[in-house]
Amino acid sequence: MARNLKELFSEAADLSEHDRATLAGLLIESLDPNPDPKVEGAWADAIAKRVAELDAGTVETIPWEQVRNEMISHRDED
Repeated sequence: MARNLKELFSEAADLSEHDRATLAGLLIESLDPNPDPKVEGAWADAIAKRVAELDAGTVETIPWEQVRNEMISHRDED
């Protein structure tokens, strides 16, 4: 018997942070099973650039809580 979405979410929410992130990535990947190699390469380059900037300390990070709160407040304004 298939479980409903609410039950699946409840089970997934009980996973460790790492496992939830892995599951989220797998679900996102399942939406586009045949990614364009050029796009994948561009993403890999962008990620490498961002990691290098973080490692060099040339960019300022923003805590997730702040980003989330700003997203919620902008959504409420619309």
